[in-house]
Amino acid sequence: MRVQVAIIGAGPSGLLLGQLLHRAGIDAIILERKSGEYVLGRIRAGVLEQGAVDLLDEAGVGKRLHAEGLVHGGIELCFDGERHRIDMAGLTGGKHVTVYGQTEVTRDLMDARAAAGATTVYEAEDVSIHGFDTDSPVVRYRKDGVTHEIACDFIAGCDGFHGVCRESLPANAVKHYERVYPFGWLGILADVPPVSHELIYVNHPRGFALCSMRSRTRSRYYVQVPLDEKIEEWPDERFWDELKRRVDTQAASTIVTGPSIEKSIAPLRSYVAEPMRFGRLLLAGDAAHIVPPTGAKGLNLAASDVRYLSRALIDHYRSGSMKEVDAYSGKCLRRVWKAVRFSWWMTSMLHRFPDTGEFGQKIQETELAYLVGSKAASTSLAENYVGLPFED
Repeated sequence: MRVQVAIIGAGPSGLLLGQLLHRAGIDAIILERKSGEYVLGRIRAGVLEQGAVDLLDEAGVGKRLHAEGLVHGGIELCFDGERHRIDMAGLTGGKHVTVYGQTEVTRDLMDARAAAGATTVYEAEDVSIHGFDTDSPVVRYRKDGVTHEIACDFIAGCDGFHGVCRESLPANAVKHYERVYPFGWLGILADVPPVSHELIYVNHPRGFALCSMRSRTRSRYYVQVPLDEKIEEWPDERFWDELKRRVDTQAASTIVTGPSIEKSIAPLRSYVAEPMRFGRLLLAGDAAHIVPPTGAKGLNLAASDVRYLSRALIDHYRSGSMKEVDAYSGKCLRRVWKAVRFSWWMTSMLHRFPDTGEFGQKIQETELAYLVGSKAASTSLAENYVGLPFED
């Protein structure tokens, strides 16, 4: 078969790109190696910048988001046993973020694609990409024992950090930048009301903690743990006890505990691949970059990539020009590196590093005190958290 764009990966970035292209009349197929149920079962981010919300509206999938999403105009930083609110809306002229789980974003996009009758092939095995350095790229895959071939104009690599697209590149074609952090996040999801109506980021001598949520009745909590920690060593009771030790007294006394419905340990890393375009192959989302979740940028960066990529492809098919396609990687990476810097800064300021000791803890507390006491510093945090402007 032949399509204009072959999208590899049916996570949020691939589905969002497919929806935007479909609405522009561009023929695209999506290939996904896992089942649809598996994709929906992945528990991921839930804080959306205004730019991501606007893009979901543009894709025609924002109705449930606006009905069920939680609009937040600030966050709280907790250190030395006290909480301090950063008024993001007040510092950025009314900008805010919306809490709406990645699972729900994915579900909305899946439903829209099914309603449109657009093709998504789940459980596509042995996906391989060929000829992306020519004008006639090809994608091959196997489904139910039958090999299929797709001719296309462009391949969009939206298949994540371990996907086939980046792995298919020659070693000398891409530059890798990486920082692996010496700890992870132990997170649980529980059907209990959140302890606060906004997120609480905690710096504590025992380690970082985060009080977050997915809805008014479902909470997401995290504590920093060593990389060699085992999930089996963390029954629910131990997790709740540790969380209460790290938050302030008021929060500890009001946290509602309950059985976890999901529990996992996620290592933290910063990673960027440059460039993000290789002929007719264009990478987007986790295929090109990973950020620690401290800055809430992972899903938002994927949406940012898709915004630039969809506009570049739509412009190409309307004008015949490759100008926006040629500019794609540079535009994305300028925004990516700003988000990588912000996520690194938030991570460095809030986590307990094994080699910094009491001196490092004092430096962090002093930086946090300056941050909450300086309007200029608070504004910088707020501007980055709600999302920096796009290049247009």
